[in-house]
Amino acid sequence: MSARRRRRAAAEEEEEEEEEAGSDKEVDLEERLGELDLRSDSDVLPPTDSTPEILKRALSGLSARWKNWWIRGILTLAMISVFFLIIYLGSFMLMLLVLSIQVKCYHEIITIGYRVYHSYDLPWFRSLSWYFLLCVNYFFYGETVADYFATFVQRREQLQFLIRYHRFISFALYLTGFCMFVLSLVKKHYRLQFYMFAWTHVTLLITVTQSHLVIQNLFEGMIWFLVPISSVICNDITAYIFGFFFGRTPLIKLSPKKTWEGFIGGFFSTVVFGFIFSYFLAQHQYFVCPVEYNSETNRFVTECEPSELFQMKKYSVPPLLQAALGWETVNMYPFQMHSIALSTFASLIGPFGGFFASGFKRAFKIKDFADTIPGHGGIMDRFDCQYLMATFVHVYITSFIRGPNPSKLLKQLLILQPEQQLIVYKTLKSHLVEKGILQPSLRG
Repeated sequence: MSARRRRRAAAEEEEEEEEEAGSDKEVDLEERLGELDLRSDSDVLPPTDSTPEILKRALSGLSARWKNWWIRGILTLAMISVFFLIIYLGSFMLMLLVLSIQVKCYHEIITIGYRVYHSYDLPWFRSLSWYFLLCVNYFFYGETVADYFATFVQRREQLQFLIRYHRFISFALYLTGFCMFVLSLVKKHYRLQFYMFAWTHVTLLITVTQSHLVIQNLFEGMIWFLVPISSVICNDITAYIFGFFFGRTPLIKLSPKKTWEGFIGGFFSTVVFGFIFSYFLAQHQYFVCPVEYNSETNRFVTECEPSELFQMKKYSVPPLLQAALGWETVNMYPFQMHSIALSTFASLIGPFGGFFASGFKRAFKIKDFADTIPGHGGIMDRFDCQYLMATFVHVYITSFIRGPNPSKLLKQLLILQPEQQLIVYKTLKSHLVEKGILQPSLRG
């Protein structure tokens, strides 16, 4: 009995020591976070310089301000050139670009959490983070396949099974990751593990959900992809230029370099750019037609009869502007009116995505999300406004633009069993006869 008591007492002592060690770990975590909050903005960690040596040597004689100007300018032109090349290569390459940017942004945000919380010894953290990314992408891209590739799926029995039970499979995959997280919980790391679990899910919400909306916008027509993205890019560039040359009045404390002059100059420049850019894009089927998958050629096609949005119309000029312009009417595409709304959001509300990112970086005392692009920071530093813009465009399309889609409905009908298709046919036929669209003699 005495030996059993000694063993029990020893076990209790070990448990107490583990609890004390765990509480010490949590105290250490709170202390680290407290120190992070107490550090001033001047303690923000400087970014690492990833500028190519050839650029450093070429710009060595310039001041730091002008050196940064040239580096940002050269890299911006390079990125825009690559973007135009990808547009030329077609919709599928644009989708791959969106996916690549999503993965890189996710990696940058997860890495910040990994470093800030010193979660180097957390069991399974990195593996589970990437596993959840795969699960969420599987769900969203599976939904896209079901919506836009119905005729392709119909010809392959294996894919039919995956699409029919897609949501159940997605839930099962996520549930597996959830159970793995619970099994990985360690007493001395409880709080930190739940911090990182929440960090991972918020990052998924920011990156994966928004990139899915970008692709949904692309399927509506490439113009709904290009105009919003180009408007954000234009606003970023012109606001920087106006702020660089004319900036005097600080705009917001979160971003000390942002000025009212840059903000206002960027707004007017972006609205004008969006209006003109939309005019040129609206003339080409390649940009205005919805992106559809042709199962016969196994290619994405953009061929259609342009909708009324992309057909030239005559508008009356408001009386107040007639005297200034000397015009009573003007010919333009209806989409150009929508471009004003998109450009206005990109220049007035879009920057708040950047301010949010600035606040996030200051909270964790970092200058940039990464050092991927010299003079620009990480990929997330360039796309912090794009994600907010993607959500707005999707909401705008569903609220003001999109109507019933016959082609999408037809694809869904083709998936039905023959008996179900006959029921739909007879119901539709009876409805058309009642409305007088079909002659009663066709009742058969």
